[in-house]
Order: sequence, then C-alpha cells, then structure tokens
Amino acid sequence: MFHIRRRRIRLTITVTAATAAIAASLLVATPAGATPPGIPSKATAQSNLNALTVATQGAMTGYSRDLFPHWITISGACNTRETVLRRDGSGVSVDSSCYPTSGSWYSPYDGATWTNPADVDIDHIVPLAEAWRSGASSWATSRRQSFANDLNGPQLIAVTDNVNQAKGDQDPSTWQPSRTAYRCTYAKMWIRTKYNWGLHLQSAEKSALQTMLNTCTS
Repeated sequence: MFHIRRRRIRLTITVTAATAAIAASLLVATPAGATPPGIPSKATAQSNLNALTVATQGAMTGYSRDLFPHWITISGACNTRETVLRRDGSGVSVDSSCYPTSGSWYSPYDGATWTNPADVDIDHIVPLAEAWRSGASSWATSRRQSFANDLNGPQLIAVTDNVNQAKGDQDPSTWQPSRTAYRCTYAKMWIRTKYNWGLHLQSAEKSALQTMLNTCTS
C-alpha cells in the first residue's frame, strides 16, 4: 500500500564535537526492528513455499482499494494503523484519539528511524493489488477486509513511507528491501502470508523467494 506524502527536505549542518557525541549516543539507543507475529522458521517457510500453487498472474480488472476496507477499529479509539504504530514503535504515547504524540519507529527495510508518525506507513507485506491478482479477486469483501487488517500474521509492518511508496504493489521478483540482512525475514513473512490466505504465486516470484530464503540461517 502507499500514500502520497510531501517530499522531505534534508539539511546538512556542521556540529560541534559535543553535539556529535550526543548524536552518537542516540544512535546506540536505536530501537530494534518491528517484529510482527507469526514469522515462521526457515524450515516452516520452506514447507509453506513448497505447498503454494504456482499460477499465471490474474488481471487487475475490477480492482479497487475500497474492496479491501481498512483501516478498521480494533479497540477503543484505535484503528489498525494506530495499533501497528503502537506495536512496532518504541516509547509510543498516544492521545485520546489514539494518535501517537511521541515515540520512534525503526524501519527494517532501510534502517531509518523516525519520530514523526507521518513519516511512517503501515505496509501490507503482500500488497492489496498483488493479493487481488493472486486470488483475492474472488473473495467476499468481508474476507478482503480481514486480509487488509490482519494483525494475527506477519502481514502488517511499520516502515518508512517513501520506501513503502517505492515498493507499491510489486512482488519479490521486482522489489526487495534495500537492507539485505532483512530479506530473509521479508521472504518468510511474504511466504507465510500467502500460505495463510491461500494465495497463489508466479514462478519468478517463487524463484526470488527461494533465493531470499536460502540466505536464512534459521
């Protein structure tokens, strides 16, 4: 999934030695990457990948994001996006509307850390359009809603907004996280999501996933 956001302007400044030391100490405190639930072991992911059906990619005819209703209310004032922001962030505080007022978010795709929730997107590991082309076009809207708001499996993760926008609806044969160290985890999350939801995959996609899975140690 992706949203259009304003372009960031980055400034380069000269810092004193003391300021540099403080900055270095803050880097040490960078929070660990988000860990959605249900990420399988390498062995389980391999078994899941072997079980997935390879089929021709479906058409986009009739597709609309509105056919995958999100974000829905999860608890109290918190919707799915806000729930993932709280889960994946560090030191997150929210207001009465569940909007984050403080916290930080580490994006495992690119290694960036953000303190403004507007700089963070909630990525559907398997994009909605990709799901549509892989079998979700035949689902009832209620099932597509469950897929788009799935908090039980490794389908949703907080990442840098611009990176998520660059990913768009691509599968692993054409897009993978720039951090090569995360590609093993990304492959396991993708495979598990397609397995959980009974979605098929293409031969090029399967080949890319197998290559990524081969980098895993466990």
